[in-house]
Amino acid sequence: MTTLNPTLGYIGLGKMGSPMVMRLLSAGLPVRVWARNPDRLDPMLQAGAIASSSPRDMAENAEIIFTCLSDTAAVEEVVLGPEGIGTARRSGGILVDMSTVAPDATIRMAAELKSRCGREWVDAPVSGGTTGAQTGTLTIMVGGSSANLDRIRPFVAHLGKRMTLMGDIGSGQTTKLINQTIVACTMMVLAEALGLAKRTGLDVAALPAALAGGRADSTMLRQLWPRMVENDFAPTGTIQSLVKDLKLVQSLGQAVHAVMPITAIVAELHQWLIANGFADEDITSAYRIFRPIDNERT
Repeated sequence: MTTLNPTLGYIGLGKMGSPMVMRLLSAGLPVRVWARNPDRLDPMLQAGAIASSSPRDMAENAEIIFTCLSDTAAVEEVVLGPEGIGTARRSGGILVDMSTVAPDATIRMAAELKSRCGREWVDAPVSGGTTGAQTGTLTIMVGGSSANLDRIRPFVAHLGKRMTLMGDIGSGQTTKLINQTIVACTMMVLAEALGLAKRTGLDVAALPAALAGGRADSTMLRQLWPRMVENDFAPTGTIQSLVKDLKLVQSLGQAVHAVMPITAIVAELHQWLIANGFADEDITSAYRIFRPIDNERT
């Protein structure tokens, strides 16, 4: 049984959030939207979304609010700031945070939000990039109660093909950081392997097919190797964003005394990319470090 208007809300209309809003709207669901950058609202409004004047206004009119924001500080401002969700006069509802943020901060913010206005929290970070957001095939890692997952499931089903409850609040974020560790390290070793393959004279474009079905096969090999071969560094997710996530990974690792030397090296290599002006390129830009010097520079 819902306690508020069943309208959904969405805050964070970037490369991931915007296509997710469009999917909710195309499913015939009423969606209220708010963005720190108002210029991002127009396409959503033209598609039928309703503008909220502030996160507080949204919280007073939407039972389930999704957030997909850049970092922990942005989430905290939207949720607990002076005009935040937590200042709403109406109580109850659920916040579904699809951002990638610190697990400990998630637990703290969830408790504060609940104490302020009774709104529940589900952390539900995603993997699958902009293509997954556009096609509704995201992988969603969930932290929270099974009851709250059941309440949001009919709506989140329009956004992802797989949704796994990993444990209490914060568990979704921890799972996402494990995901980012694997993604970053895999991306870097694929780039290193391509640099080696290129120098040997192999038909590098044929390698994914040659390795298909073997232990080296992977989704990242199939999807990202061809882009590196073509020097395609157009952003679907940026180096800068991945470095932000790797800093969260390293902080978590230190907190639990994990030994993570490979991640540390990979983080430094990504930092080199930022230092050399490639912060806004795709993670395929890792190949810039390893490609032969006589390769075409773009």
